[in-house]
Amino acid sequence: MKIAFSPCPNDTFIFHALVHGLVPNAPKLDVMYADIDITNDLAAKPNGPDILKISFAALPWIQPEYTLLPCGGALGRGCGPLVLTKSNNPDPRALTGKRVAVPSERSTAYLLFRLWAAENVPGGVGEIVVMPFHEIMPAVRDGKIDAGLVIHEARFTYQNYDLNRLVDLGSWWEEDTGLPIPLGAIIAKRILDISSISNAIRQSVEYAWDNPTASEDYVLSHAQEMSPDVAKSHIDLYVNNFSANLGDEGYEAIYSLLGRAAKEGLVPEIDLSTLRWDK
Repeated sequence: MKIAFSPCPNDTFIFHALVHGLVPNAPKLDVMYADIDITNDLAAKPNGPDILKISFAALPWIQPEYTLLPCGGALGRGCGPLVLTKSNNPDPRALTGKRVAVPSERSTAYLLFRLWAAENVPGGVGEIVVMPFHEIMPAVRDGKIDAGLVIHEARFTYQNYDLNRLVDLGSWWEEDTGLPIPLGAIIAKRILDISSISNAIRQSVEYAWDNPTASEDYVLSHAQEMSPDVAKSHIDLYVNNFSANLGDEGYEAIYSLLGRAAKEGLVPEIDLSTLRWDK
């Protein structure tokens, strides 16, 4: 069975047990490690991997052969994307007409940015440049772009690049809605035994929590020169109860994000009730 997810610590931590045959009766996995921009694109094309980690913002574009799983993803509070600049000017209007780098045009981060910018950047930003997330901060530091939308461990390391936080989009979203931020989703092909796949992923999450040091070598081997402390902070921030079960609050957050974005014309409108198969 083919699966594609990112090399980020939260994903490798969650899937460590499943990938290494530590979940009883689970299928053997053929793993592809890829940035979210790549997996979002794969999900929108026919004949993609059996299981994928994508952005929740990409759900309106996925092939009808896929369905959302209720576990394995990333939602949370205090873990949202940041907009970084070299300047310490705190006025969002300074982004008007500027070049901004984003990790994916179909990422939750970019969708939140567009919703925020529509309210806070009169006239809109200028050019949007898509680049791998680990290249964004150096590009802002070196003046190649004016601002960068960053995710993941950049929350803990942006000061190392002498950058300034213009806005925490997670805080903005939480204050605006009272809901957690729906970041990364796990989808699987409908022809699979969705209940069994979900149970296997949930068991992998629970194994990771019960054996927190078991995955250390695996996590760090894919963490792109990240320090162990930063990797642990990353896991602590993005792996939580929503990773084991989206629950009613998780689904409400997803419905709110995609419903609001569709109303603003930022994503195609979909029947949100079809996203939940476990009720």
